[in-house]
Amino acid sequence: MSIEGTRQAYGRRAAEYAARLGEVELLAPADRRTIETWADGVTGPILDLGCGPGQWAAHLAGRGHAVTGWDPVPAFVEATRARGVPARTGQVADLSGTPGAWGGILAWYSLIHLEPAAMPAALADLHGALKPGGQLLLGFFDISSSAEPFDHAVTRAYAWPCDVLAGMAAEAGFRIEQEERRTDPGARPHAAIHARRP
Repeated sequence: MSIEGTRQAYGRRAAEYAARLGEVELLAPADRRTIETWADGVTGPILDLGCGPGQWAAHLAGRGHAVTGWDPVPAFVEATRARGVPARTGQVADLSGTPGAWGGILAWYSLIHLEPAAMPAALADLHGALKPGGQLLLGFFDISSSAEPFDHAVTRAYAWPCDVLAGMAAEAGFRIEQEERRTDPGARPHAAIHARRP
């Protein structure tokens, strides 16, 4: 599905999404620990790319971080602003307009709807938008083989083998700091990559 199609699909279900996933307390404690630990090691402003209704952006702002949210769905931008966090409409392709601007970028399940062919360019955009030494935390659905589409609750998404995505991030110029894999009961396998722009 196109980026515009994904934006529309989330826009139609924005209220439902916010009700089910819009509070940190509703999400996995392991995710909270991962994101908090990563953010505490970031120097400089953090971009929550694909911030949704702003749960992580607000949580990190409450911990003293300078956070801005970007999301292509206007309803999510407004929800993030309502939490007191600066936010604007934006997506990964817009990062080319902010070279070297961010100390950290949280891309937590925000690239899962990209077609696999678009991933290298997205990772290059993420790399370019970080200042030297800046850090990326990428969350996504894990799979053991090649990138594979599945029927996500909102619209088609892709699961990625952690080692494959880490290799692509390295090719984009990142140094891989840590890889994490986890499978919770009743949920798809999860993975996270912590990477740094050298």
